Amino acid sequence: MRLPNRSIAAALGVFAALTLPPAATAVAQQTHQIEAPWWWDDAWWTEGRLPAPTAHPVESRELTYKSGDEEVAALLLRPKGEAKYPPVLFVHGRRGLDDVNRAHARRLAAQGFVVLAPDLFQLRFIPAMPIEHDYALEADTAAGLDVLLARPDISAARACVYAISRGGYYALKAAVTHRRQENAVACYVGYYPHLQDPNAPEPMQVYRFASEAENLAVPAFFLLGDQEQYQRRRNIEMAAEAMRAKGRDVTVALYPGVGRGFDFRERHVRTFADDLAARDAIHRASTFMRRHMAPFAK
Repeated sequence: MRLPNRSIAAALGVFAALTLPPAATAVAQQTHQIEAPWWWDDAWWTEGRLPAPTAHPVESRELTYKSGDEEVAALLLRPKGEAKYPPVLFVHGRRGLDDVNRAHARRLAAQGFVVLAPDLFQLRFIPAMPIEHDYALEADTAAGLDVLLARPDISAARACVYAISRGGYYALKAAVTHRRQENAVACYVGYYPHLQDPNAPEPMQVYRFASEAENLAVPAFFLLGDQEQYQRRRNIEMAAEAMRAKGRDVTVALYPGVGRGFDFRERHVRTFADDLAARDAIHRASTFMRRHMAPFAK
């Protein structure tokens, strides 16, 4: 009598289960398991628990600090009150420390940080959106870390750098070339960071990343959209791959449906995806920074 196909398949399945050793059966079962992506949250998925957002009222003031013989203007933001909080150096990109970046720095301080945001362009008379890179900005960024860590109202002996676009290169140079990662930097956060010398020739911009990235020894977190400009995204992903090959601690958060500027695009062009990405990014970056500054609590 001819068995139906379903009966034959069932019989073969039983036969395989009976004849395969337990180890082989376990391997076969494991092939269906998939490594969790960077955004996965077991607590939410299995228990329905959502992280409670932090929203401190923020106070701010303008100040200056020394970089060599020069005075760098900066904005200091922190939660109101007498409590101490972890220190973060906010490093702007080509826009300069404009209203958009000031608002971002304020949102960051509201998460529970003492934030120093230098205005790197003012001292050097650099207009917004420069093409060329002024190497003096790297030392000015490094000096900002020294000033921030000397404050009495911070709760950690090392700070995290939190950089936007080209600010990612200034922060990278401050950490590696100016050696602040040895005693001042706990971690690096970069929003679509420019990880190449802006003055490098075009082939270097397209096919290479700054060698300093491979020498960044502190934990790094890169945040960008999957619609980021091809050259910038490629540059970041190549750098991350090379860093991992050297055993560096690096995470890349790639947000679907958004491109450059998801953190600041204005209301009339802003999308729901931009806002979801921006909220998630500042929450994940804050959690990342707290975790890596915790060993340096004082």
